[in-house]
Amino acid sequence: MAELFRAEGLLHLFPDGKPGLEDLSLSIDEGEFIIVAGRNGAGKSLLMRHFVGLSKPSAGSILYRGSPIASQIPLIRREVGYVFQDTEAQIFGQTVEEDLAFGPANLGIQGKELEEAVRLALRDAHLEGMSDRRPLTLSGGEKRRLTIAGVLAMKSRCVILDEPFVNLDFPSVLEIIEVLKTLRAGGKTVIVLTHEIEKVFFLASRLVILNHGRIVFDAPPSQAKKEDFMQSGLVCPYRECYPWRID
Repeated sequence: MAELFRAEGLLHLFPDGKPGLEDLSLSIDEGEFIIVAGRNGAGKSLLMRHFVGLSKPSAGSILYRGSPIASQIPLIRREVGYVFQDTEAQIFGQTVEEDLAFGPANLGIQGKELEEAVRLALRDAHLEGMSDRRPLTLSGGEKRRLTIAGVLAMKSRCVILDEPFVNLDFPSVLEIIEVLKTLRAGGKTVIVLTHEIEKVFFLASRLVILNHGRIVFDAPPSQAKKEDFMQSGLVCPYRECYPWRID
């Protein structure tokens, strides 16, 4: 697999001198499905902001497809879709269809190609039949799927989802999981930033755990021990952690 992102010796210092990321090195290959986990404030979102060029490191380097990120921003904008926690900030259209057409149209996609991009995004985000709906009438889960569809309509090859399950009820969580299954089956590079690892643990090919801005675990999820979760403030997804369960 081709390498997509690489961070070497990444350091991010806040204005007060406190490190948000410290001596962090990480590479991500195309086609991986990665959970980047950690408690709130562990550095998950901050790391991804660096990966897409929204933050500048205090030290260290970041490469995208083997080149320094500063020279790759236009390519990242075309290839990497970032779904933020705040779905409202990523919805621009008066209808679902109009919203999905917004991003690809700004990339110069027009006519039949634009129509097909919107159709496929609706399908992959499980929003078929909702093209004429007003986004304001959508549920929280539907809005989150709409923001995912928005980056898919732009033909993003990599999708980053920041806390995709936050504030969702159980049926909506299941809907997002189904969309993630579709993305994985389609060969997309998927990076899920979450502290709710139990919801997506079974889908991932790789688990990266951050604690206080440092990587404390990086391996296939099945290699993680109970202590790896507990020490980082995460819910242990294993049955052995809940001996009282009968399912």
